[in-house]
Amino acid sequence: MCVICASIPAAAAVGAKMNASQLSQPEEKRKPIGRITGVVIGSLMIASVIYHTLRWQD
Repeated sequence: MCVICASIPAAAAVGAKMNASQLSQPEEKRKPIGRITGVVIGSLMIASVIYHTLRWQD
């Protein structure tokens, strides 16, 4: 498994942990960890598709 593909579940786990750790705070003080995690995972998926597409063309 490549580094990009391996980092997708790691990013999901870190995002879930960060989101769970802030649930005890009031809703006004919470940061949008879920959205940030979604953007990071989406970016990693796009990077993975581009990398693997270019790699298999050679």
